[in-house]
Amino acid sequence: MSEGLYSMEAKDYDKTLDLKKIKSYGDTMNDGKVQLSFTLPVPVGDEAIEAAKQLLLKMGFTNPLVVYSKELTKGFTFFNCYGSCSHTVDYTNIHVPKVETNVMDMHECDEFVKEHIGRKIVVVGASTGTDAHTVGIDAIMNMKGYAGHYGIERYEMFEALNMGSQVSNEDFIAKAIELKADALLVSQTVTQKDVHITNMVNLVELLEAEGLRDKVILVCGGPRISHELAKELGYDAGFGMNTYADDVTSYIAQELDKRMHKAK
Repeated sequence: MSEGLYSMEAKDYDKTLDLKKIKSYGDTMNDGKVQLSFTLPVPVGDEAIEAAKQLLLKMGFTNPLVVYSKELTKGFTFFNCYGSCSHTVDYTNIHVPKVETNVMDMHECDEFVKEHIGRKIVVVGASTGTDAHTVGIDAIMNMKGYAGHYGIERYEMFEALNMGSQVSNEDFIAKAIELKADALLVSQTVTQKDVHITNMVNLVELLEAEGLRDKVILVCGGPRISHELAKELGYDAGFGMNTYADDVTSYIAQELDKRMHKAK
């Protein structure tokens, strides 16, 4: 068998790394392997599996393989699939807008605020609109934080109020006015039918109507939020996945410092 069909050695595999032609990686370089899951509105069975394979082929995958299928409810089938993608991307030509700031840990940030701001920074955060998810805003705001990164409530030089979930934009702004907030943090998790876009734009419009938009640092975050999207919607910064309180507080502190110096 060692001399047969399955006797390929490591030296036989493609090891070429070309950043101008990046392909997905599964077992070996440039094999193009992809794992994909989706649901089709069809009954479970052989016909459903064949439909999934044909869909994969139309997506541009070769050697499509359905490794798992299960009926979710009558008339709907879920699939886990594998295939090989022949397409490549030019990694060297990718430029993603992102928040440009020097990220500091809690102690460094507190010292920065003491030295450059000279007072506590007031931050109000909430999951606004009908969004009932608090995991994101809690990870950033609550004292215990997340994954070893302390939340803003633990910072000595930040005064933080977490209003929780399903907070109307009107109530959010009213609390910001009451506390004379320096920064507003908006968390959005639910994105079906782009409801987060509608809600986030509405907040900006309300702030502008109150003459407050330029008086606060407006930040949004969530699993499908990017800095580019945030800027397009009128926010100062957007934070997506793998973001911690360190990232947010560092940005707020440095942005407030810039604005204070500009005002002088």
